[in-house]
Amino acid sequence: MKIAKKLSLSLLLLTAFAGSAMAQELMTNVYGRDIHSLNGKWNAIIDLYDQGQRMKIYENQQPKGNTDFYEYAFEGGLRLNVPGDWNSQLPELKYYEGTVWYGRHFAAKRLVDKRQFLYFSAVSYRCKVYLNGKEIAEHEGGFTPFQVEVTDLVKDGDNFLTVEVNNRRTKDAIPAMAFDWWNYGGITRDVLLVKTPRTFIEDYFIQLDKNVPDRIIVRVRLSDKKAGEKVAVAIPELKINVELTTDAAGKAETVLNAKKLQRWSPEEPKLYGVTISSSTDRVEEQIGFRNITVKGTDICLNGKPTFMCCISFHEEIPQRMGRAFSEADAAMLLNEAKALGVNMIRLAHYPQNEYTVRLAEKMGFLLWQEIPIWQGIDFTDNETRKKAQRMLSEMIRRDQNRCAVGYWGVANETQPSEERNKFLTSLLETGKQLDTTRLYVAAFDLVRFDSGKQRFVMEDSFTSQLDVVAINKYMGWYHPWPVEPKDAIWEVVTDKPLIISEFGGEALYGQSGDENVVSSWSEEYQARLYRDNIRMFDNIPNLRGVSPWILFDFRSPFRFHPTNQDGWNRKGLISDQGMRKKAWYLMRDYYMKRRNNQ
Repeated sequence: MKIAKKLSLSLLLLTAFAGSAMAQELMTNVYGRDIHSLNGKWNAIIDLYDQGQRMKIYENQQPKGNTDFYEYAFEGGLRLNVPGDWNSQLPELKYYEGTVWYGRHFAAKRLVDKRQFLYFSAVSYRCKVYLNGKEIAEHEGGFTPFQVEVTDLVKDGDNFLTVEVNNRRTKDAIPAMAFDWWNYGGITRDVLLVKTPRTFIEDYFIQLDKNVPDRIIVRVRLSDKKAGEKVAVAIPELKINVELTTDAAGKAETVLNAKKLQRWSPEEPKLYGVTISSSTDRVEEQIGFRNITVKGTDICLNGKPTFMCCISFHEEIPQRMGRAFSEADAAMLLNEAKALGVNMIRLAHYPQNEYTVRLAEKMGFLLWQEIPIWQGIDFTDNETRKKAQRMLSEMIRRDQNRCAVGYWGVANETQPSEERNKFLTSLLETGKQLDTTRLYVAAFDLVRFDSGKQRFVMEDSFTSQLDVVAINKYMGWYHPWPVEPKDAIWEVVTDKPLIISEFGGEALYGQSGDENVVSSWSEEYQARLYRDNIRMFDNIPNLRGVSPWILFDFRSPFRFHPTNQDGWNRKGLISDQGMRKKAWYLMRDYYMKRRNNQ
């Protein structure tokens, strides 16, 4: 079969995914579809020695005669919440890394005029999916969605769905063997049964041209390769209503000129009602429009140079010591970010759930989203590269219409090498095949002080390929000051905008101590560290944003100090109990001044 020249790279990557998975392109805006939630209590079996496959647990066999017996049963045993990580639901599973089998019944009907899909918003980290005893899909990656069509696989009446989940760390995983956050396992986000028409609107991209304030790019694709089909796109508030005709690939594209368009911004996060319809399907969305570009060393939002007052957080509710997964969880995290006065959030270090992304957009936060290429990645392994490309594609595909997303991040703290550069270059190529309306960024940690020049410098050739360069530098914590902060001059990638994407240090909330002693782990030392770094920022001529690490204290298994850490990274501006540390007030005041002066 002849392949169209413009076939999306993501399709090639998804179909190349090895194994028995029936990998499929994700439908755009699953929450705007006819969905039935499969969340709730699921039965579960812990499989420490990975014997479930041999025992065919996925068949969920029941004894039928006097001589029948099986050495497992889903019913009558452990039950786990879905969505949710298993680590926070049972003390014995706090540190568990291995396999857990999830199973549940659900009612369905075989439909002649509809298609049906199982959609998993995220499963951490690897999984295989079985329906009525037969394997139907597999997926690797703990932070992006996947779907599988079950139109001809569901039965009228009762169906049994089984998911084999494994969160064991491996060298070829992304992230790999060691990472500075908790290795939560489980079905951590929504599970949905989705119904669509036989031919449905599978994908659409409706965003503002990167450089033009009134030109909207529209791309629509039907699920079937049908030429001559009519597709309508309407934005009533802008008096836009256009009809397109699909080509042989089932695609239609156009450019719309929007008069009197109000562009989205943190100050006024305007969203428009958008309807995409065909002869058989109709999808509604709330979409915003904005321009984000780089001009020299400036980051311009809607043509205006804008300083990025940023914060990071993990997808974790520290008070619950578990993964964030709900709208309420998103509201808690984002409201704390709003109180700090930020206009941007770095969703570290992986794609976070869709509730967070959509609510952030409504609340007026620019977003930096990234895939977990975080240290320790085997850049020489071709299969690892393919995984990374697929994860990036899945992240972009899910959130391509969220105008709040201004940055796609491709790496964090990676060591320069020819193999690393080729690997990351392939990610940029993958991303730009799908989306050129955002900025591409990576975070580096190799800035050093050149005693001869009396300057902070960095050599990394990959920075030339990025729109924005970000630096993680923990002056006063991991790095002692070589000079006074007022004399700490930077000369780093001077032709591009620079963001300090991580800085800070650890403090145990409520602990007082000498502000001059690092080992005090005190709020006073952390506050002084922040004051010193803020003073240094004045010496970075191309600085266009800062992002403290991090909003909340978060769980991390390699934080060993028994009294000050106890399995927590204490760099948060807010404690694990939700209490604001002294440094929080310094950053709030700094951001208020920055934003008032823009």
